[in-house]
Order: sequence, then C-alpha cells, then structure tokens
Amino acid sequence: MNKVNVSMEYKVKVVNAVSDVPQATWDALARGEGPFLRYDFLNALEQSGCCNEASGWIPQHLVIEKAAVADQSHANDRSPISDQSLITEQALANDQASSNEEVFSASDESTVIAIIPGFLKTHSFGEYVFDHSWANAYHQHGIPYYPKWVSAIPFTPVTGSRILTREEAPFSGALLALISQAVQSMGEETVSSCHWLFTNARTQKLLGTHSELLTRYAVQFQWHNYEYTSFDSFLNALTSRKRRDMKKTQRKLVEQGIHYRHLCGNEITDEVLDFFLQCYQATYLKRSGHTGYLNEAFFHQLRDTMANNMLIVTAFKHDCPMASALFFYDDSGLYGRYWGALEEVSGLHFACCYFEGIAFAIEKKLPLFNPGTQGEHKILRGFEPIYCQSQHQLFSAPFHDAVASFLQQESEHIVAYFNQAQDVLPFNNDITPTLKTTNTTNPLLAVNNHNEKTI
Repeated sequence: MNKVNVSMEYKVKVVNAVSDVPQATWDALARGEGPFLRYDFLNALEQSGCCNEASGWIPQHLVIEKAAVADQSHANDRSPISDQSLITEQALANDQASSNEEVFSASDESTVIAIIPGFLKTHSFGEYVFDHSWANAYHQHGIPYYPKWVSAIPFTPVTGSRILTREEAPFSGALLALISQAVQSMGEETVSSCHWLFTNARTQKLLGTHSELLTRYAVQFQWHNYEYTSFDSFLNALTSRKRRDMKKTQRKLVEQGIHYRHLCGNEITDEVLDFFLQCYQATYLKRSGHTGYLNEAFFHQLRDTMANNMLIVTAFKHDCPMASALFFYDDSGLYGRYWGALEEVSGLHFACCYFEGIAFAIEKKLPLFNPGTQGEHKILRGFEPIYCQSQHQLFSAPFHDAVASFLQQESEHIVAYFNQAQDVLPFNNDITPTLKTTNTTNPLLAVNNHNEKTI
C-alpha cells in the first residue's frame, strides 16, 4: 500500500462566516442532515447577530478542500474566504504558508471535501453540554479556559453530523489526520480545548481514530413513530392509566375553550410570527430575566428562508391567542425548539409542545419527534430515553486526565438514570416498542474502552 502524502491531498481553511461558502456547496454537504445544519439556519444565526463576537459565539468553520485545487487562483471568484488557515499544504510540509488570498468560486463545489461547523466560545452558555465546573477548575489554577472551540449548532441540542461530507466522499486516513492536526493547531495557538457536541454515529466513527478525544454521554428523550395512524392509535399503545391521564389533560383544556392551529409555510404571516415572538420573549423574561438568546431578526430571516420547514402551533382560548410553540421539520423528523405563553394554564405546555407535536408527526408520517433537551416529564408522555454523545479534548494534560476520570464516574450515573427512565416508560407490555439500538447502547463499554486510553 502506498503511503498517503497528507500535504498533497487536502487543505484545511478557516472561514469566519457561513456566507463565505457558496450556499450550493454548503447545502450539498448538509443534504439529509436535518434542518439545523442547513446554510439558511446557520446563516440566520450569524447575520442576525446571535452568533458573533459580542454574543460569545464567534464563527470559525473549517473547510477541507482538495489541496491541488485549493491553491489555484480563480479569476471569477465571488465569495471571499478568510486568510486564517489553520493548516495549509505548506504548513503540513513545514514550508512557508502561501500569502495569496484564497477565495471560493461556484465551481469549487466539487472540490470541497468536508465542512465542519465551528465556533470560538468565550463562555459555555447555549451549548447544553455543561462544562462550567471544568472552567471553574481552570480558573482556580490561574489558567484561562476561554476561548475554547466547539463544533455545534448554537442554542440547539440536537444530535447530528459535525463533519459534513458527501456520502461518497473518500474519508481516508490522511484526511482524518489532517482534521486531527487542525484541531491540535488550534490548541497550540489560541484555545484551551476542542469540543464536538451532540455528534451522530457517523461523526463519532470519523472522530474515533483520534485517541485524545474523550467521550461524554447524556440522556435525552425522543418520541418514535411506530407507524401510528392517529393520535388515538398512539394513546392506545400506552397503559390505561397513562392514556387516561393524557386524555384528562386534553379534556380539561377543551373545557376551558382552548384549541390549536397548526401553521406552516406561507401561513406563518408577520402577525403569527410576531405573536410567537411576544410569547417567547415574555416567557424567557419571566424565567431568566432576559428575552432569550435569539432575536427577532433571526426568526424573521428563518421565516423568509425556511418557512416550509417551520411549524408554529398557536393555542387559542376561544378566539384569543394565548400561547405559541415553534417547531422545525423535514424528512428526518420533527424538532420542538421554542415556546412561550401569555397566560399560565395547567397542562397547556404539555398539550401545545408535546401532544400537538406528536399529532403533527403522525399526520406527516415523520419518523421521530425530538422535543428538546432535559425533562423527565416527557417519559410518561411516550418519549423514550436515548443516549447522546459529545467528544472533548483539553490541551492541558493534567486537566485532560482529570476530566477523563470524571467522565468515567459520570457515565455510571448516566447509565443508571437511563435504566430508570426505561423502567417507567408508559407503553403496554404487549406492544412495547423495540428501542433504537443505535441510541440505547450502554456507554460504559465505550467509555471504558476509549477514555481510559488517556488516563
């Protein structure tokens, strides 16, 4: 077998905005990866100011190209790319990096091998993988934890790919080595650590060759569509007690004159969206003292570019709107994201965010419904526990080893929590669904076999 020359195959560059990559190029790699990895979603986060230096989410995406093409000059280039190369062909060969400004052209779509969405972080908010104790430990020892680099979807704890590639892309050992060196280069230059949050199986496999990465597990709750034909058919899969409880919640709301409208696409008018924003901001302000991480410009840009992937469920009391929930969906599933209400009514959150979401997923024949992170209350409403993963590398060896030990202990509690959640699932014993094995594998085996490498 011929030895692969990494420096002659690929080149990694940093772009400081999604818009520095042609949309056709980005979306070709993100096809089938769900709504949140699409160009339009990430671009809205950046253009609205939700992700910038002021917010502590500084875009620093990695773009991997074929090196032979990446070094060419293009006369008709349209979108500039940052000249901050993490690793270039010349750097890998220990030569001086090229000083030529590099740009994309529309013809570059076939030369981009992979894109890794990433951000420099100056805090740990909006990630939903909680490392504040790690940051505190650094601080106590007089070592800066920030900035750190994360590959994640900001404010969106949804499992997905963090290395966007075409399915047929030849992911050679050379390319994986290049990614590893690029990440290591960041550690040497500016950041304390690198984190890959809510990774899917394919990304985990690609990252698995990097022995320095530690795996952290968590539990979320997800509803699966076992070919239900209606909401009632789903209820019939539950134990009689849980079925009765859910029907009782629905009945009490109906008796108060509460009903719902599902609005998608061009049905999401300015009036509909503005009412959702009023609810979202009021609820955030009441619970957190601020109006939310996401601003009006973000939601309006999404409505303009992704309305066909958006569902707004508005709850009415008689003819007066009182609450609103925003979901995203595509063929991969339904994703509940944001909610707010102008009036607190017992059971309304469950009905608007869960029951109506399940009904919509059944109607559209969507395979799953991810209602958001945390919340044991989801279990008794038919949401099954699943494991999710993140990968971490801390460039300080003592802290890296300490975190590895911590994750080993934490994983034992995660497994116990997962098993407890499974034990109280509300399904009838004779029709209990077969849980998805890819999301329910005991993580202790993986942790023991992987994290101990670095202890």
